[in-house]
Amino acid sequence: MDQLIQHRSASQSTETVHVTRMWPKRETELLNGGSLYWVIRGIISARQRILRLDESIGSDGIRRCAIHMDSTLHRTEAAVRRPFQGWRYLTPADAPRDLARARKNDDVLPPGLVAELAAIGVR
Repeated sequence: MDQLIQHRSASQSTETVHVTRMWPKRETELLNGGSLYWVIRGIISARQRILRLDESIGSDGIRRCAIHMDSTLHRTEAAVRRPFQGWRYLTPADAPRDLARARKNDDVLPPGLVAELAAIGVR
């Protein structure tokens, strides 16, 4: 069972932690600037930079991987994808580009429209 939690480290900066059953095989790549990409309703919409991986033993005694990420979410271009473990299967060449930070007067597109545009390749 995957879990997403937030906690404060000793330095008081907030980290996001995603706990998953599988340990990533490309650990070195992930720790060298890798990100976890979030698929929301079939669309990659954001990413978070991975900081470290820790072993986490669940209450059932099973070893899991705790993926510690920077709390900053980076919005990305919309990219249609089925749900997947982004840290395992998304290569840098396949990663959608980050979007510029929203400006005060920018319009926010409805999620349905974003999905339709992504489906036809308009980002």
